[in-house]
Amino acid sequence: MVNKSKECLGGMFSIELESKACLKQVDISSNPKCKVLVEGFLGEIEKVGFVEGVLLEIRGTNGTLKMDLKEEELRKMLKIGKSCKKAQ
Repeated sequence: MVNKSKECLGGMFSIELESKACLKQVDISSNPKCKVLVEGFLGEIEKVGFVEGVLLEIRGTNGTLKMDLKEEELRKMLKIGKSCKKAQ
């Protein structure tokens, strides 16, 4: 299913886990304006890299996280000190 909402464009990601036992929590509300939470365990990180410079791939013993993020964008964010806010 493709979400055509303009607010959801860019920064696409995927998470593939070896087993649903590695999935801690999935919280999806029926209200489309509510947040969605996906938590799990990638396991020990085996490899971090970029596919063709445009797709960040983090591979763990339990699965793989892929994110549409250019290597140059990540380097720029790290250089200027952009970081996530403390989880609420």
